[in-house]
Formats: sequence, structure tokens, C-alpha cells
Amino acid sequence: MHVSLLALKHLDLDEVWWLVSPQNPLKPVKGMAPFAVRLEQACGIAAAHPRLRVSDLEERLRSSGYTVDTLKALRRRFPRLRFVWLMGSDNLVQIPRWERWPEIFRMVAVAVFDRPSCAPRALAGTAAKRFARQRIPVAAGRRLAGMKPPAWVFYHTPLDSRSATRIRSEQQNTPAQTSTEERPELLTIATLRPRPRATRLDSAAAEILELVRGTLEDGRAEDVVTIDLAGKTTFADYMVIASGRSTRQVLALTERLEDVLSGRIRISTEGKAQGDWVLIDAGDVIVHLFRPEIRAYYNLEKMWGGALPESDAVPL
Repeated sequence: MHVSLLALKHLDLDEVWWLVSPQNPLKPVKGMAPFAVRLEQACGIAAAHPRLRVSDLEERLRSSGYTVDTLKALRRRFPRLRFVWLMGSDNLVQIPRWERWPEIFRMVAVAVFDRPSCAPRALAGTAAKRFARQRIPVAAGRRLAGMKPPAWVFYHTPLDSRSATRIRSEQQNTPAQTSTEERPELLTIATLRPRPRATRLDSAAAEILELVRGTLEDGRAEDVVTIDLAGKTTFADYMVIASGRSTRQVLALTERLEDVLSGRIRISTEGKAQGDWVLIDAGDVIVHLFRPEIRAYYNLEKMWGGALPESDAVPL
């Protein structure tokens, strides 16, 4: 939580995703709580923070457990998003032990936050030396997400002495944690709550959705379709698909939505140069505006409609 809030503040991120790991290859299994229990605990902690998302993606991928493979999967699933890998300076010290670690730096931007007594070793270590020329100043950190990797930044931010290892050690002297044998419903958390959010955020998403639909109606958009993405993907709650009779109307609808939404939330728009297919990313609501023939060709309704399996956004 400490690092997440610092990252939101210093890096100008839209969100921070917590990827609950089935098992860290560099840590012993003994003493580690079951995955479902850790996922539930993370959901409870993050629920009050609307810009934190908890994901079971790594478990659903059934990947090797290596960070480099998880990042590759994320980039394939979400090609429009720009990711920054967050880690503490203690991990910068030992990242040469990670599988194919240089690929991580070449794949995504990296932000490192200092941990107690780690800065000197981290900045003198193998990784920092190897990518010394790609380190950017703290003043440029807000642009890190948009930079082409390799690019990384080191923050000497306020320190937090707590560690997962110490917390687990302390818990061994307390009553045993609830197990999945005692509460078998925990085994279904990954399916039921792949993207837990606070109630106030759900209502905010619904408010943006109604604003989008009302604006499209006022602009005489045709064949407006809303698709509920809850449980089907981690990048949005709703998708809205609509048509304009011509390129001119598509662009007019785009400008209407930009005017209405930009004062409420941060948005990004793609495709305005051509006007055949415009995508507006409004956070929890994704809007696709098409000319009719382009919409028929891509048929997003079929791709993202009711046939899409739960918790499986896009096949790898």
C-alpha cells in the first residue's frame, strides 16, 4: 500500500494493479498462506482505494511464475495500455537472480522505490550498472509511462520498515489463519471477484456510463449497444458500441463525448485522424464509435458479448 500510493503520486499513473502471485519462485512455500486467502486479504485492503485493483491474472494464466512471462502476457492482453513495473530497492539488489531479468527492463518502464538500508547496494548493483544510461531523473518520473523501454527511475521516498517476511513470522505465533478446507468458498474467489472495486467506484462507473449513453442519444448515434464486462476483463466495467452514419457524424459524436467527459475524468482518444473507428478510453467505460460498414466487419458485439467466458478476456 505504501509503495502503491507513492507511485500514484509521483508517476501520474491512472491505476496500480496488485498481481497476487500463486508462488514466488525465490521464496519457500512453507509459511505462505493459500493463494485464495491471500487474494481475499488483498481485496479487503484495496477495496477502500478506488485506484487500486487486485488481480488473479497470474493464477489464471497458469504461467511459469516468472515476472518476465507475466509481463509478456499482460502486454498481449492489453496492447493499448502502458505499464510501469513497480518494485522496492531490495528487489533491485537481487533482480539478477530473476529469470531473464534484462528482458523486464527492455519490455516495460520500471520505477524503484527505496527500502531501508537498500539504496547503496541497489544503485551499485548489477542491474543499476547495466542500465545506468537508461536511468531518468526523478523530475521526469511523471513521463515514465510514456517512455520507450528501457527507462527506469529511482525514488528516495519516505521509507517503510515493514516486510512480508516479518509479518509472516509474527503470524506464526498467532492462531492459524482460516484455510480453504474450513471455508471452501474461498476457492472460487478468483472467478467471483477478479476485479474487486469499492462500491462508490461501481456507482461512479455507472454514472459515467449513463453520461456516455445520454450524450450519444443527444447526438443521434445509431444502434447503441452496452456490454457489461464485469468478470470478463480487468480493464473496464462497460463497453459501449455505437455507429455514426458518416465519418463526419463519428467525429462529431467523438467531440461531444470528449467535451462532456474531459471535465469529469481523464480520457484518451484514438482513431480521430481517420474517423472510421474511434476508441475513447474513459477508464471504467470504453466507447467504440464506428461507421456502419466498419462496425459490421469487426463485429465487436459478437467478440465481447455474452459468449465471452467469465474471467478470460482475450485468449493468449
